[in-house]
Amino acid sequence: MRYMKNDRFSPDTLRTLTWAAAAAILIAMPLASDARDPAAPKANDAMQPKATDTLQARNAPPTASPTAPANNKAVPPRDILGASDSIRITVFQNPELTTETRLSQSGSIVFPLIGEVGLAGLTPVEAGTRIADQLKRGGFIINPQVAVTIVQMRSRQVTVLGQFAKPGNYVLEDNRSRLTDILTLAGGISPTGAETVRVLTNRGGTYEERDISIKSLFHGGDQSANMQLENGDTIFVDRAPVFYIYGEVQRAGAYRLEPNTIVMQALSLGGGLTVRAAERGIGIHRRMPNGELMMIEAKVTDPIQPDDIVYVRERMMEYRLRRDE
Repeated sequence: MRYMKNDRFSPDTLRTLTWAAAAAILIAMPLASDARDPAAPKANDAMQPKATDTLQARNAPPTASPTAPANNKAVPPRDILGASDSIRITVFQNPELTTETRLSQSGSIVFPLIGEVGLAGLTPVEAGTRIADQLKRGGFIINPQVAVTIVQMRSRQVTVLGQFAKPGNYVLEDNRSRLTDILTLAGGISPTGAETVRVLTNRGGTYEERDISIKSLFHGGDQSANMQLENGDTIFVDRAPVFYIYGEVQRAGAYRLEPNTIVMQALSLGGGLTVRAAERGIGIHRRMPNGELMMIEAKVTDPIQPDDIVYVRERMMEYRLRRDE
């Protein structure tokens, strides 16, 4: 290194020393920071997860994905206890407390040691927790473990009305809760019943009516028609449409109206005409939309409508009518 007079540094030397000092300061700053804050993560450590972070992430509860909604399903109605349901209650290591009982109409039971307990509207798990809390609160068992199982669900019922052999209320079993199951329990549709079943449902406060054909239910192969029933549903079958025959026929009376029935078929159901019947003396009394009953001259090929009254006049009466005209 060269020196100038008076032992002063040359300008080039000063510039070199200045750059070296600046570099040394920049290098020393991270080291000093690490010394002041030992807990601060280093640059290389930030790129790698620590063992404690991995363990915490593994034990942390799963969070819902922002793109997928959380799976918060409501409890199925079939798991909710209600009036008249039969249940079995067992207490771990206390077999003498095992009880099989039925919920009263108010939704409660009487359990040993604690007395009356309301269980209506609870799931079996919630019912077991309530009984355990009361056993613990009363000081009867230190840490009770109570299990409640359903023996028979009688609170889930459907109503069957109309033209059935045995109308009434029927209990929905878990393995017998479809439409055909309830029709079987009700003894089937009576001979006077229509060929359409109307099902009134309530799903989440939405009331709907659905008409299901009996033919499609049993012969059409449409499994969607055999719908799953739920508590509170109503099944109704109306009376089948009929027509009436009187006058000069063998068997006057009321008959079931099949689809596409014509006058000739209606007369055959009545046993045909008598010897005194006028071949052209057939009339139909039909109720009009305004409620008026009108007499219509009919041909044997005319269609029959519900509540029509087919009248066959006597031959002598037809002669008198024509003479009066």
